[in-house]
Amino acid sequence: MELNDVEEEEFGFSRNYFLAKELGGSGKKSARKLSDINLVDEQELREAYANIEPKHEKEINDLVRSYKNSYSEWVGVLRCGFGLLMYGFGSKKALMEDFASTALTDYSVLVINGYLQSINLKQVAATLAELLWDQLKIQRKSTLANHPKNQQPFDTRSMDDLISFLDGPHLEDDECFVCIVVNNIDGPGLRDSETQQYLARLAACSHIRMVASIDHVNAPLLWDKKMVHTQFNWYWYHVPTYAPYKIEGMFFPLILTHTGSAQSVKTASIVLQSLTPNAQNVFKVLADHQLAHSDEEGKWMPFNNLYTICRERFLVSSQITLNAHLTEFKDHELVKTRRNSDGEDCLYIPLTSEALQKLVQEIS
Repeated sequence: MELNDVEEEEFGFSRNYFLAKELGGSGKKSARKLSDINLVDEQELREAYANIEPKHEKEINDLVRSYKNSYSEWVGVLRCGFGLLMYGFGSKKALMEDFASTALTDYSVLVINGYLQSINLKQVAATLAELLWDQLKIQRKSTLANHPKNQQPFDTRSMDDLISFLDGPHLEDDECFVCIVVNNIDGPGLRDSETQQYLARLAACSHIRMVASIDHVNAPLLWDKKMVHTQFNWYWYHVPTYAPYKIEGMFFPLILTHTGSAQSVKTASIVLQSLTPNAQNVFKVLADHQLAHSDEEGKWMPFNNLYTICRERFLVSSQITLNAHLTEFKDHELVKTRRNSDGEDCLYIPLTSEALQKLVQEIS
């Protein structure tokens, strides 16, 4: 009897399921559309999010402190030729940059933010080559006599030439290297196949060490076996921080919101405040020029004019330095470029005069 009761109950479940599907299919569909939803202002939504009180602060601080006690171990892993890959729930940006600023002081460090929408990897490789070249000159251990004094600028070399230089036998040992800190190596600006291939080639260079973080559950699918074990040579660390993705989230539109100029100013302000004082001052020079010209054509500032003013104010020492700042601006979509009738590159900040004035006040 008990067996028959169980079978009857299972039959009842099956019958009810198909009856529900039949009734549901015969009903009328809703006439409501997504466009009928009253969207909330993005600024208001972000402010509400910012006012959420954090929980378990003591436990989280203890957890992060335990990671900081492992800094010496992480440095040892890098010196052994491995790359560090941080994974786990929560933003790892603050942890990785703290590691770079406190434990990697003996090495040059370049930070790449993969959560940006676009990144110029050629400029990244050129900057790495510049940092390595400076480091070699300071250490005075390499055979610099083998390199011509008036060598070809790194920013004009091909990607293959830059990788060859970074992988060259400049020293008898491998203690001279440049560290790349990649926040969100699985971010939208880096996740295409070609970019990942170039990142893997950079990581495999003898004078490069990479520290990176991933947040997407399918991030490992970006790499094949050779990239993981031979080129990146990852040493995996599970470091959940439970920290909110505040900065990373600024570059992604929120669902069911609409944006305005106030949000653009706030986003630009956060980006600029994370840059060096010289980079901020270069941006101010460009902003002052744009605010001083009322006509649309005059707002575009020629590159040579910007370089002359920045050099007079000791903000940059060369065009390479200025190009590095401008690349940072372009990656964050703070500046647009175009060529004038004379073929000269001109620069423009895509903000209204009112928004630009407010932005300059915030970063002053």
